[in-house]
Amino acid sequence: MIHTIFIAENSLGEQVQVKKIDLITAKGIVGDRNFDRAQWPGQNITFIEIEEIEAFNNNYQQRIQLADTRRNVITQGIRLNDLVGKEFLIGDVRFKGVELCEPCATLGKLLSNETLAKKEVVKAFVHKSGLRADVLSDGDIHAGMTFDVI
Repeated sequence: MIHTIFIAENSLGEQVQVKKIDLITAKGIVGDRNFDRAQWPGQNITFIEIEEIEAFNNNYQQRIQLADTRRNVITQGIRLNDLVGKEFLIGDVRFKGVELCEPCATLGKLLSNETLAKKEVVKAFVHKSGLRADVLSDGDIHAGMTFDVI
């Protein structure tokens, strides 16, 4: 299910928690930094599991917040890695899982601190930092909605 949703107007702008997001086919989230951009596959929307954020915090004695991962949708109770290459629905909105949203140097830098180097952050999130997806139909989604694999 969807736990929390964030958008950011600019590429490194503040992640703002919102109650719902409006999605446009092949363009993504209205009002988000990646709306109508196609620099890489699955740029329409990103997801990450709350369980992976909590595991990172526990394993590395950190206190990162949900917004700190820079992902749009925080999920709970769904294995996102299993959705690569698959279509799924959230409400009436259809998505296609394109690829894992692997950690980059920017994420490493943003989450690093005096106790954890950026290389360690990146290594910790490999295969655990979410899913990139394409939006295949218009609509809106909000916290509490569930995923249905097609």
